[in-house]
Amino acid sequence: MARKRAEESVGNLADNAVLRTVYDDHAGELFALAYRSLGDRGRAEEVVQETFLRAWRGADRYDPQRSTVRTWLYAICRNVVIDASRARASRPQLADTEPPDVPVPERPLEQLLVGLQVEEALRRLSEQHRVVLVEIHLRDRSTSEVAAELGIPVGTVRSRVYYGLKALKLVLEEMGWHGDQ
Repeated sequence: MARKRAEESVGNLADNAVLRTVYDDHAGELFALAYRSLGDRGRAEEVVQETFLRAWRGADRYDPQRSTVRTWLYAICRNVVIDASRARASRPQLADTEPPDVPVPERPLEQLLVGLQVEEALRRLSEQHRVVLVEIHLRDRSTSEVAAELGIPVGTVRSRVYYGLKALKLVLEEMGWHGDQ
């Protein structure tokens, strides 16, 4: 019951009980994402702390109609991880660290998170835009194939793809993605 109230009143993160419940529910998952992405326990802990700080500061911008608290926090955490990675990349590396040409292992949790966020964003598009984007970009079909299946001109498919991608970009930005990702 307290968790449900925390989900409903996340805009009131200044309330210690709400903040504690949201933290207890999600900090472990966020730490796992940050640790897998960064490979450093201390930096992962800092990312979780920064994630909740940003959530606390931006609680008034959270809209439960757009996403769950979990999705919102994951988007914030993902952005903090990216910021931390960029900050580290801009600093010279110490001699005992891995050389820059060592391949980075796959990050399945981050890939899953991105997939869930894109799925959520696609749900928010119009049916016309969603159908052509899924067929063209996810199922790797040609515009002529999609046009034939839908019974519309190829130019209409191209137009829907163009405007669908613009709409998708806006939705993702509303969900907390940076435009340069």
